[in-house]
Amino acid sequence: MSKAMGETLGRLEATINDRLAAGEAEASYVASLAAKGRAKIAQKVGEEAVETVIAALDSDDRDVIGEASDLVFHLSILLAERGLGWDAIAAELDRRDGTSGHTEKASRQN
Repeated sequence: MSKAMGETLGRLEATINDRLAAGEAEASYVASLAAKGRAKIAQKVGEEAVETVIAALDSDDRDVIGEASDLVFHLSILLAERGLGWDAIAAELDRRDGTSGHTEKASRQN
């Protein structure tokens, strides 16, 4: 990941954590979504994932970037609501580095 990407995700994570902590649903989309509960946040992640897939199949790169950005944003909210962050994701990806995707998938419990 580029330094810029890491800084961007860190800034996004900090903003989301601040807005969750403030809990001002009337002033913050993040807080208003969180007030609806984890299931609603997860639903939004799913919607954005589907929109990203559709854009990848039918759209130009600008649309894919926009939808992928929405997906990362909503995933960041879900992670923060669970008390997780991008460092945990990076650590897991680092753990998997150098392992075949087939081997890694086979090692998971069903």
